[in-house]
Amino acid sequence: MTTLVFGHKSPDTDSTGSPLIWEWFLTHTGHDAKAVLLGEPNTEAAFMLERWNLAKPEIISDVEAGQECVIVDTNNPAELPENINAADVRAIIDHHKLVGGLETAGPIDITIRPLACTATIMHDLMGEHAGHMPESIKGAMLSCILSDTLEFRSPTTTGADQSLAEKLAADLGINIADYAAEMFAAKSDVSAFSDAELLRMDSKEYAVGDTKFRVSVLETTAPQLVLDRKASLMQAMETVAREDGVDQVLLFVVDILNEEATMLIPNELTKQVAEKSFATICSEDTVVLPGIMSRKKQIIPNLAV
Repeated sequence: MTTLVFGHKSPDTDSTGSPLIWEWFLTHTGHDAKAVLLGEPNTEAAFMLERWNLAKPEIISDVEAGQECVIVDTNNPAELPENINAADVRAIIDHHKLVGGLETAGPIDITIRPLACTATIMHDLMGEHAGHMPESIKGAMLSCILSDTLEFRSPTTTGADQSLAEKLAADLGINIADYAAEMFAAKSDVSAFSDAELLRMDSKEYAVGDTKFRVSVLETTAPQLVLDRKASLMQAMETVAREDGVDQVLLFVVDILNEEATMLIPNELTKQVAEKSFATICSEDTVVLPGIMSRKKQIIPNLAV
């Protein structure tokens, strides 16, 4: 049986590139594997695929019972196919906190490490096989690391992530600053997306007590392009929350270059969350949060109602 490799819904660069990286590794070591996606990749991930001449993986909506699979870049059932607990999960490779709720048919390999990027973990797990990676896979790995670390600006960045990125860039003859600027420019071009698509593009469901949130992050070098759509985005936040069965969408527009986030405050609940979570005072319909760049390390762990 072919082993499917996939990351989370609303795939970003890491959840698009890491399945391809692990597909290569499994195939290289004699296994039948196929990378798939759980949604359309975002603009930065699409740029990575084109830049490194990688075919976009097939998009699937669910998995069949008994399907062998490897989960990467998440361990949260809310971000995975509905039928995931009936599948035959063989391994999890991740860098997020352990959520719980996954059930497996038997013992599996689980690797969860406090690194900024799943691809960094994969490189270590490959051992000597990493030396055989083709340029396209090295390019995907470099892209994943630069995306997840925001070119080493994110507080999630570790020495292991940065040193590996620098080694890959040297191998590929890539200037990191120039390549990261191309990636972030691609990520910042959101003109083709509706407000609802933007809110779901890079989002994760998370509950604080009995309150369920969709936590959306838009990382950009041109935040004003997003904030100019503030009024319509705030209307869409209500619609998306209703359609997705959550109490509230929280939107953070991360300014990569200025290393801060702007949170939209359309109602009393978001005002309460912002003030309790980030020790700030909200007097308008947006609030700037200096130094806030990481959903994983700075936003979700601090959420309070």
